[in-house]
Amino acid sequence: MSTTLRSLSRPAARIAAGPRITRRALGALGLAALLLAPTHTVAAQADTPQPPRWEFRIASGELMPMGGERDVIRQAQLSAAQVSWLPRPSLALSATFGWARSRDRGSVNEPKLDVFMSDVGVELRAATWFAGRAVTFSPFAGLGAGVRSYNYRSLDVDATHNLSGYGTLGGELAAGRAGLRVEARNYMSGYKPLVGAGPSDTHSDVVFMVALRFSRQRAAQR
Repeated sequence: MSTTLRSLSRPAARIAAGPRITRRALGALGLAALLLAPTHTVAAQADTPQPPRWEFRIASGELMPMGGERDVIRQAQLSAAQVSWLPRPSLALSATFGWARSRDRGSVNEPKLDVFMSDVGVELRAATWFAGRAVTFSPFAGLGAGVRSYNYRSLDVDATHNLSGYGTLGGELAAGRAGLRVEARNYMSGYKPLVGAGPSDTHSDVVFMVALRFSRQRAAQR
């Protein structure tokens, strides 16, 4: 009788042990999943390119007088340095310092005239067009204000300084780690007579700038 009971209890013990083994295996798999999940998440975040917080560009372009300003100064080549800080990918605070080599059309022999522009502005940047393709496009628009200065290069005449404001439209074509930024600004600025006395006036001109950008990583998609 005792032999029969022992032989019957062995399969029952095996059947009872089965669920315990299964529960232990499932528990071990769940623990491994919890331990591995953060690792994969962190790795994925590390592999995602983050947008740069600072941008620096050297731009070249043209200063094109409009309206009555055409009778005062000549169209001029422009060089500019730009620094932008991005608190978020869709917003940039930009500072620009530009130098245009012009001439004073209202004076005898049209002496050389340096036009300096110092501006600070805000740019709103839209989501990237054609994301995921070889070439993308990122448009932007903005407003800014600053100081416009006129200074004769070789005449002993004091420079004049005027407040100015601008609106801007542009965009950047990006391919891999290179980008081509094109920008057009419409300026409204005060104007004081360069020589002699006279009333101040308001002048308008358009500035075109093109800048080439290289970065260590591909531009982030917004």
